[in-house]
Amino acid sequence: MNDHGMNNIENHYSDGYMEPEEEWEREGLLDPAWEKQQKKTFTAWCNSHLRKAGTAIENIEEDFRNGLKLMLLLEVISGETLPKPDRGKMRFHKIANVNKALDFIASKGVKLVSIGAEEIVDGNLKMTLGMIWTIILRFAIQDISVEEMTAKEGLLLWCQRKTAPYRNVNVQNFHLSFKDGLAFCALIHRHRPDLIDYSKLSKDNPLENLNTAFDVAEKYLDIPRMLDPEDMTHTAMPDERAIMTYVSSYYHCFSGAQKAETAANRICKVLKVNQENERLMEEYERLASDLLEWIRRTMPWLQSRQSDNSLAGVQRKLEEYRTYRRKHKPPRVEQKAKLETNFNTLQTKLRLSNRPAYMPTEGKMVSDIANAWKGLETSEKAFEEWLLSEMMRLERLEHLAQKFKHKADIHEEWTRGKEEMLQSQDFRQCKLNELKALKKKHEAFESDLAAHQDRVEQIAAIAQELNTLEYHDSVSVNTRCQRICDQWDRLGGLTQRRRQALDEAERILEKIDILHLEFAKRAAPFNNWLDGTREDLVDMFIVHTMEEIQGLLDAHSQFKATLGEADKEYNSIVNLVREVEQTVQKYQVPGGLENPYTTLTAHDLTKKWSEVRQLVPQRDATLQAELRKQQNNEMLRRQFAEKANQVGPWIERQMDAVTAIGMGMQGSLEDQLHRLKEYEQGVYAYKPHIEELEKIHQAVQEGMIFENRYTAYTMETLRVGWEQLLTSINRNINEVENQILTRDSKGITQEQLTEFRSSFNHFDKNRTGRLAPDEFKSCLVSLGYSIGKDRQGEIDFQRILAIVDPNNTGYTHFDAFLDFMTRESTDTDTAEQVIDSFRILAGDKPYILPDELRRELPPDQAEYCIQRMPPFKGPNAVPGALDYMSFSTALYGESDL
Repeated sequence: MNDHGMNNIENHYSDGYMEPEEEWEREGLLDPAWEKQQKKTFTAWCNSHLRKAGTAIENIEEDFRNGLKLMLLLEVISGETLPKPDRGKMRFHKIANVNKALDFIASKGVKLVSIGAEEIVDGNLKMTLGMIWTIILRFAIQDISVEEMTAKEGLLLWCQRKTAPYRNVNVQNFHLSFKDGLAFCALIHRHRPDLIDYSKLSKDNPLENLNTAFDVAEKYLDIPRMLDPEDMTHTAMPDERAIMTYVSSYYHCFSGAQKAETAANRICKVLKVNQENERLMEEYERLASDLLEWIRRTMPWLQSRQSDNSLAGVQRKLEEYRTYRRKHKPPRVEQKAKLETNFNTLQTKLRLSNRPAYMPTEGKMVSDIANAWKGLETSEKAFEEWLLSEMMRLERLEHLAQKFKHKADIHEEWTRGKEEMLQSQDFRQCKLNELKALKKKHEAFESDLAAHQDRVEQIAAIAQELNTLEYHDSVSVNTRCQRICDQWDRLGGLTQRRRQALDEAERILEKIDILHLEFAKRAAPFNNWLDGTREDLVDMFIVHTMEEIQGLLDAHSQFKATLGEADKEYNSIVNLVREVEQTVQKYQVPGGLENPYTTLTAHDLTKKWSEVRQLVPQRDATLQAELRKQQNNEMLRRQFAEKANQVGPWIERQMDAVTAIGMGMQGSLEDQLHRLKEYEQGVYAYKPHIEELEKIHQAVQEGMIFENRYTAYTMETLRVGWEQLLTSINRNINEVENQILTRDSKGITQEQLTEFRSSFNHFDKNRTGRLAPDEFKSCLVSLGYSIGKDRQGEIDFQRILAIVDPNNTGYTHFDAFLDFMTRESTDTDTAEQVIDSFRILAGDKPYILPDELRRELPPDQAEYCIQRMPPFKGPNAVPGALDYMSFSTALYGESDL
């Protein structure tokens, strides 16, 4: 048979991969050194199996010529029985036996191209080596597969992974990479470190390394020497087939260790999931406890309505509240958002790892936190409203207290000396006309006293209002009011008694000075008018709107219009005095200049009239100043309204846009996540507008402005809207990230995800992000999920509801819906798989020992298992035995956290 026939064999059995050896054989240039290596290796490999049948071969091209040992080799390595061989020694007997062997090989799915029994019987070495290589490929290498690669690639990847940690080893092929012997030593040390001290090996001693590996493998691993160290070192490129054959023996020898490693990897993966989930649960509990404790500490302060009943004290409380809203609450808003994000991420990870849903400690559910937060916001609103109402009340109290003091001062000034005057007995020494004058004077006083009755009642009314409004210094107000009222009662009694005394003496008093009497009659009411006018002109006032100050300005204008008539009355009264002076001067009346009927003089009236004329422009200035203040307040209202009318709609538009993205129909999940993060950046970039509005709002409050007709927005509604927008963005980002996590871990496509989202949105008519049971059932039917209308169909549907709504809220959210649609068709770890992995590590025992866990698992995960596994209580238990079955089941059961 020529070399080109051999090429067909080589091409077929190289599994589509062509190394330099195949290229050389194609040209008929097979290196004699390679042929020698193959012959030795294939002979040793065949003998490693034939010895199980108590025989061996010495010359590979001679000992297989009659087909008997060839058939025996195939029976040993396959475990099957071939047809009975022909025992004759004729050529056709040998050809028949070799054909039986070749037919058996062909029955295993191997196509034998250009290999004929005649070449084997004739002792053709190349053809015989090609046939043995075919057998090695089929029975020793073909079943080797790592990560779905071909046999050769899988075996190479296995070597690379096992030798990766070792210095001076870099396995890239099956010829040069093994030439210095370190790769063989590394494979042995990786699985049996007790057999070789790798640290003492050197790359400069290839012959020593090869002999060490081959000797140890033969003596301790029952792997015969299939390669010659001298051939390996003296050949420029050792034969690939020979090395692959020898390395495959290592693979099969260590396959048991491979199973243990695979089992350990699976257990590590499951334990890491549990450890991460427990960490997230502990983080949630910590954050929830901290947030709830902060709310608990904050609520009594917000619910307190205690103050020192002073305007300054309430203003301090309002500043404390502003500091709380600016500095203390924003970090807690972020903490609440992080808490919800962590909770949703944890639940998603639990679903993806086939774990039960996480139930927080009683009182720390997301709903509990939401209720506590809602209570906090309600208390905030009520607290701020109370502070503002207190400011209005206390401002009015301060105004009333000043008004009380002002009127009391005037009244007490007027009553000074009145009791002594009423108790005087001066009338007993008077002449008749003096007595009559005293009587008229007393009548004038009575008139004046009656005129002051309104002032006393006003004082008492103001004191009563201060008591009703709980003025902080009500005691001193009541004391002074009582003193004024008691004095007023005494004045009334004294006046009555003096009048009775004068009436008793009236029989001897006849003459009345008409001119003095006229002055007294007209001067007294004019004097009272002057006193009242002076009070009105210095009267304090409080206004909050332009309309109120305009009303005061209009009233002041009307008053000024009456000054002309008052001036005429003043001149008329003063002329009476001038007439008295002229009369006294003309007739020289002794004591005639003294007016017996009044203490008022023209000088008194002139002085008060002059004061009134000076107070009028001062009142003008006071009212104009208040007008400017109210104009400034109006400007603040417009500034706040202009900014609020921009910020409010902006927040509403952002909220609508985020909600639209949250419906999940705008591009891929990555697109949605990108857009949401852009909105998040945009919202934070917009924050200066909120801060600017807060500054205007502070100026509004400091200006005691309590309403604004130019906008429907208040600072409170904008704050809540801002916080809700941030919360909505964070919640949607978290939901999209969890959907990406679900999609990638479950292996669903974007098209499937879009179909699920489209169906969900179709039945989510109100855009609430959740479906009622009837809507959920319709959604399942629209996706081709069969739910019968009979009793069994209802049972099936209730089972599904228990999965998607484990807390029985009455609604199905999209995350739960997506998880249900993908989980049943996805390969996930199960308790049974973990049990099988532990059984491998335990060597098929129903229990496992701590030393076995520490040997097979990383230290932290080994200790994790040892601390949590219960003792094994079955038969034949040894001290320290652990129950890995109940532990594995608990991993997928209820969490103790």
